[in-house]
Amino acid sequence: MNKLRGILLTLSIAILATILGHFLPLVGSAIFAIIIGIIINNTMRIPKSFEKGIKFSSKKILHYSIICLGFTLSFNQIGQTGLKSLPIILITLISAFLAVYILMKAFHIDKHLSILVGVGTAICGGSAIAATSPVIKAKEQEIAYAISTVFLFNLLAVIIFPPLGHLLHMSQETFGYFSGTAINDTSSVVAAAANYGDEALTYGTVVKLTRTLMIIPVVLFFTYRMYQREKAQASNVSIKKIFPWFILYFLFASLISTLFGFSEEWINVFKTIATFLISMALAGIGLSVNFKQLKASGMKPIMLGLVTWLVVILTSFLSLFLMGMI
Repeated sequence: MNKLRGILLTLSIAILATILGHFLPLVGSAIFAIIIGIIINNTMRIPKSFEKGIKFSSKKILHYSIICLGFTLSFNQIGQTGLKSLPIILITLISAFLAVYILMKAFHIDKHLSILVGVGTAICGGSAIAATSPVIKAKEQEIAYAISTVFLFNLLAVIIFPPLGHLLHMSQETFGYFSGTAINDTSSVVAAAANYGDEALTYGTVVKLTRTLMIIPVVLFFTYRMYQREKAQASNVSIKKIFPWFILYFLFASLISTLFGFSEEWINVFKTIATFLISMALAGIGLSVNFKQLKASGMKPIMLGLVTWLVVILTSFLSLFLMGMI
């Protein structure tokens, strides 16, 4: 019961954000949720009795949303298209993290924030940030700033990519691969690819789902690094306390999807639930953010996100060119 008030607040914000996202799909419910949360927290005083529920939403409900996404990912969907896109995905992933590491060191940007911007840009936007943030123990402000930065470029991608594809005379298949490997968030990939054509949408969606699976090795890598670091500081640290068990549930959900082959209607239901839970979790994160602290981060993280995204776009384009698809 002591969590109920905060949970109801994030639930209310998520409902409002979903309605606004329906009328303005280019912005989306996730962005509206975090913005509404930030505005509320910075314009009025939230009673302490709401804190536990808000924290529950920003942490646990994040996990539930990732698990729910697992039901939309079948291993059968990867197939030929997924395997063909895998080299491009791996190259862009490595290039993105190299760019993040160099820029982080050169401009002295916060490590946690850099990692979150990196995974959000290289893998799948808010979902990757949501999966990685509890592992590296990122602060709410860092999560909010990373998500805001990545979603800013998602909006730009939806507007810029279709005209760019036509300008470069990309085929439907090529644009599907390009959007699936170079645009951060799944919803933005779908929006841009659908704008380009039905065939592009099919290719773009499958490639993006394959790219989304990169969440697993990346989160496991950071889990191992976290375990090694804390083990050096305290001998009683157990990997059971650090390991993100929700990732195993995510894998189990994907296995169920593969074995039972859910219909398109059920997949859409799981996507809708996952999207709403993400909005609810982001509302909780927004309610934990202080404007003054956010402003103190400066322009460096935004520049980090921009440069990293440009590296991903260029790497994706060059990979497609070398494969003879452009």
